[in-house]
Amino acid sequence: VQLVESGGGSVTSGGSLRLSCLATVSIDTYCMAWFRQTPGKNREGVAAVDSDDSLVYEDFAKGRFTISKDNAENTLYLQMNSLKPEDTAMYYCASEAKQRTLLGFVWRGVYFGYWGRGTQVTVSS
Repeated sequence: VQLVESGGGSVTSGGSLRLSCLATVSIDTYCMAWFRQTPGKNREGVAAVDSDDSLVYEDFAKGRFTISKDNAENTLYLQMNSLKPEDTAMYYCASEAKQRTLLGFVWRGVYFGYWGRGTQVTVSS
C-alpha cells in the first residue's frame, strides 16, 4: 500500500489549501483519514471518512476543514479553509489496515496501518 500526499504549502492566516492523497488501494473499502503532527507534539487526527462515507472531524477542524474522496480515482482530499497559524504541521494521509503493521496507530477505534510521507502546511500570521 502506498499513499502519496500533495498540496501542502505556505499561506497566510485565513487562507486555504487543498491536500490530496493518491492511494494504491481501493479506498472505498477502507477508512481513510488525515492526521497532522508538529515537532515535539503527538500526532493528532484531523478527519476521517469511512467505507460507508460516514465522516468524523476533530473539534478544531469542524466548520473549517472538509474531508472527501474520489473512489474512482482512489484519491482522498482535505479542503482546509480559514487556516490559522496553529494549523501549521506536517499532514499525513493514512489508511485503515486489517492486519497489524509496524506503523499502526489507533484513532477513534480504527487501526491505521499505512501512512504517506506527509505534506507540510505552514500558516503565517
